[in-house]
Amino acid sequence: MQGQGVSLTEFLIQQQRKVAGATGELTLLISDIARACKAIAREVRYGALVGNLGQVGEENVQGEVQQKLDVLSNDIMIAILSRSGHVAAMASEENEDIIVVPKANRGKYLVCFDPLDGSSNININMCIGTIFSILRCPEGVDEPAEEHFLQPGTEQVASGFCVYGPSVTLVLTTGDGAYGFTLDQGVGEFFLTHSDIRIAEEAREFAINMSNWRFWEPPVRRYIEECLQGKEGPLGRDYNMRWIASFVAEAYRILQRGGFWTYPLDEKLKKQGQAGRLRLMYEANPIGFIIEQAGGIVSTGRERVLTLQPTHIHQRVPLFIGARKDIETIEAYHREWDAQQQS
Repeated sequence: MQGQGVSLTEFLIQQQRKVAGATGELTLLISDIARACKAIAREVRYGALVGNLGQVGEENVQGEVQQKLDVLSNDIMIAILSRSGHVAAMASEENEDIIVVPKANRGKYLVCFDPLDGSSNININMCIGTIFSILRCPEGVDEPAEEHFLQPGTEQVASGFCVYGPSVTLVLTTGDGAYGFTLDQGVGEFFLTHSDIRIAEEAREFAINMSNWRFWEPPVRRYIEECLQGKEGPLGRDYNMRWIASFVAEAYRILQRGGFWTYPLDEKLKKQGQAGRLRLMYEANPIGFIIEQAGGIVSTGRERVLTLQPTHIHQRVPLFIGARKDIETIEAYHREWDAQQQS
C-alpha cells in the first residue's frame, strides 16, 4: 500500500539517534535536498509539455552546451539550499565559482552537486539524475571560500544521488551503509525500498565506452580484452557489456546488479589537457562514498579516490567503480605496467 513504509524523514531521524550530540541539522539539510530532487523530478517528468527540452545556447564552466533542464535544475538546487539555513556555501558543476549563502541564512555545511547528470540523455528520454556531497565547513570560518571545499572524500558526512527514471529513486549514505528510497508521487514522499545495499565481489557486467579503445592505456586494454574472452579467458567467466552515458544510471545499476564501470584516463583526454573525465568533488567522491559503503571499490586505477587531496572544485579524475575483485585486478595491472615503464 502507498505510504506504509519507512519514510526518508523517519529513516534520517533513526540514523540521527545513533549519533551522540547530533543536532538534527544534517537531517534537515538532506530533507531539503530531497525536496529539491522532487522539484527537479517534476520538471523532468513534464519535459516537452512545458518547454523544458532543448538547449539554452550557452556553455557552462566545463565547456559543455547547457540544456534547459541543466539550468532549471541548478536554479532549483541553489534556491532551496540558499534558504535552508544549514548551508554556508555551494559548489555546482554549472557555476565556475562557489556560491556563498547570505549571512542571514548561513549554516555549517558545504554542499557540492551536479544538478543534472547525464544531460546528453535528456532529449532521448533516458535516465538522468542529481548527485550531491555534504561536507562540514571548517570551524571558525566566517567567509567560506573555495579552499574550504578542498577536503578529501573521506571527510564527507553524507552523499547521495537521485535517478529520474521509470521511478524516482534516491540513494543515500551517511557513513552507515547505502540505502535506496523510492518516491511515492501520490504521497509526495520518499520511502525506504532498498536496505543495506551490497555489491557482489565479482563482476558479471562491465561498462566502458568501447569507441575509445584505441586511446586506452595498456592495462585497461588488457583487462577489457580478458573480459571479452569470457569463460575461455583468464577471468574464467562470461561478461555482458553496458554503456548508458549517465553516471547516476551506471552507478545505480552496479548497486542493484553488480559489475564495474570505468571512464579511464586515455590519450585523448591527455591531449585535451584533462586528468580524467569525471569531476572529483561532485561526481566521483559522492558516488564513491556510496559505492564503498556498499562494499565496492572506487579507484583511479592507481589509488583510492576518496583519499585524493582536491586542488580545485572542478578537478577531474579517471574513475573505476564497482566489484571489489575486478577493480583490485585492474589496479594490479596498472602497478605492473607502471613498474615496467620505470625499469
